[in-house]
Amino acid sequence: MKKVILCIDDEQMILTSLKSQLKRNFGNKFVYEFAENAEEGFELIEELIHDDSVIIIIVSDWLMPGIKGDEFLIKVHESHPRILKVMLTGMAENEAVENACKHANLYHCINKPWAEEELVNVIKSGLEKLSLL
Repeated sequence: MKKVILCIDDEQMILTSLKSQLKRNFGNKFVYEFAENAEEGFELIEELIHDDSVIIIIVSDWLMPGIKGDEFLIKVHESHPRILKVMLTGMAENEAVENACKHANLYHCINKPWAEEELVNVIKSGLEKLSLL
């Protein structure tokens, strides 16, 4: 059974940075999947679950075309409440963060630009919470 960390951001450069930082710090312990918008994210989630993969963490941008990150994470939470949810943002409104905390059980919000150490610490603490470290 594959354990997946899913990252969603509409900027390819952000996804590339996330991929290199996650691989550098967690190696092959997890499968890393990436989507450029919420719609792709929903499709990927369904494909992964259909393939018996376990999505353990989603790192989602807030400001994306179509559905904003808080709305995306709330919809994910409704059908997959066990997935740990992290929002990555450069400009989320406080209301959006509060909305995600309240309705999506948001685990953490990381501000862009982020420090690699902060991202790694958030992921590690989330994995510990899930008893995966």
